[in-house]
Amino acid sequence: MTIDEEHTPDREILGWDEFGEASRELAAQVHGSGFVPDMVVAIARGGLLLAGSVAYALDVKSCGAINVEFYTGVDLRLAEPVLLSPMLDTPSVSGQKVLLVDDVSDSGRTLAMVLELLVKAGADVRSLCLYSKPQTVLEPDFVWRRTSKWIAFPWSSLPPVTV
Repeated sequence: MTIDEEHTPDREILGWDEFGEASRELAAQVHGSGFVPDMVVAIARGGLLLAGSVAYALDVKSCGAINVEFYTGVDLRLAEPVLLSPMLDTPSVSGQKVLLVDDVSDSGRTLAMVLELLVKAGADVRSLCLYSKPQTVLEPDFVWRRTSKWIAFPWSSLPPVTV
């Protein structure tokens, strides 16, 4: 945690230990729903760690990622989400039960775009996020916590290593 985060009351701060507990709770939600995914697909970068954790908890070995850029900084975003390479092999999801994972459904536009892409490719998709915000256009099927605050994730709260 940085000093700024300690003194900024409008932030939701997620620590590593709490992340581990949250990912297990989300896996239990999926299991309890009866949905048994054939594969877990992360929306990179934010969904990568959660997708891996949930995939292990559900014993799903088939994992993939789709790279999307939308946020460029704290509450700064592009006009529309943009797919980046390398691209997910979407034909491989046809007929599969896919658990789509991201860290947060803020506007929900990234989640909605990727979900539509996977459905068009023939997948049966459920979505999972750590957080969902009130203004989202797509409420995830599985969510750990709802908040209107900016979220400080343990993997992105510090600046990039430059030395």
